[in-house]
Amino acid sequence: MKTISTYFVIILMCFISNSIAAQEDHQEDYKEKIEALKEQKEKITQEEKEALKREVEAINKRSENGAITTEEAKKLKEEAARKRALNIENRIAIIDNEIALLERNKGEVLAQEEDNTGNDDDDGFTIRIDDEEWEINDNKYGWSKYGRRTYSDLIVAFGLNNAIIEGQSLNDTPYKVGGSRFFEIGWAWRTRVFNKTNFMRIHYGFSFQFNGLKSKNNLYYVVNDEGETVQEEFPFDLRKSKLKLDNLVIPIHFEFGPSRKRISDNNVKYSLKHQFRIGLGGYGGFNMGTRQKLKYNDSGSSKKTKIKGGLNSNPFIYGLSGYIGVDWFLLYVKYDLNPIFKSPSQEQRNISLGLRFDI
Repeated sequence: MKTISTYFVIILMCFISNSIAAQEDHQEDYKEKIEALKEQKEKITQEEKEALKREVEAINKRSENGAITTEEAKKLKEEAARKRALNIENRIAIIDNEIALLERNKGEVLAQEEDNTGNDDDDGFTIRIDDEEWEINDNKYGWSKYGRRTYSDLIVAFGLNNAIIEGQSLNDTPYKVGGSRFFEIGWAWRTRVFNKTNFMRIHYGFSFQFNGLKSKNNLYYVVNDEGETVQEEFPFDLRKSKLKLDNLVIPIHFEFGPSRKRISDNNVKYSLKHQFRIGLGGYGGFNMGTRQKLKYNDSGSSKKTKIKGGLNSNPFIYGLSGYIGVDWFLLYVKYDLNPIFKSPSQEQRNISLGLRFDI
């Protein structure tokens, strides 16, 4: 159980570190750039001289073959020499200007933004006016302001539920796989972390989680004399024995993935439609209620019993969760770090796997 928690934390920290490193790459140390440009200056003269040498050799061959006269060959070589001299002058001037620009701005210069999503409609560059980001768009010949950073979604998730029990493997679970299910519904907000890129977002909100554990082998839960919550055999033939745990939690995920940048109505907007994304994070909250539902046969008659509370369930809920998928269709997993029942009961931690939809 601790190993699972550690893996989740390591993966989360790796993604955060990679994202921060990706942002820092945009502000590469300008001194290293300047050194590279100076080295490039030294190569320019040699490159142009080599090119001139090849051109002169080609002109001489044409003269030797009688394709052009000696006077024409002399004129062509003079033109080639002038061209290469101008090339050296212009290319060095370009690099000198670039070095001066980097030194003056300490590497922080305005540059044309690239859209790596294949959207060719977003040609332009951005500037800052009064702490607001604006984009000058060449295609629309106008100004575009970056749109709102936060959007909201209805969250719906469902799937299979089970529990990891201390000292037991998941294969030895006392719960029916098909009969143990979970359902989650909530509302979440998605805020992009950086203003001019949507690669990293924070996804947060609130959710109601309904976890069900359906016991097998005619077992149900009781609290024994030592205060432990344990499973015992029911005195009658059980047709259904289900434990339901209802929680209210606040989930927070760091979400990563590409998005499409669109410009409309003078606004720069980001779209996750048809885009891959992955979210890693966790949740915390409290248990709203625990109840046990029993259906059994007693002397030939069918009976139902609902037992609310009294099982020493843990009042505080916290765990790790993550999702991965494309667009609104996501594979979802969550794992409670808190035991279902308070000590000294045998530790059981709820685990869920299913589908999630951000509508």
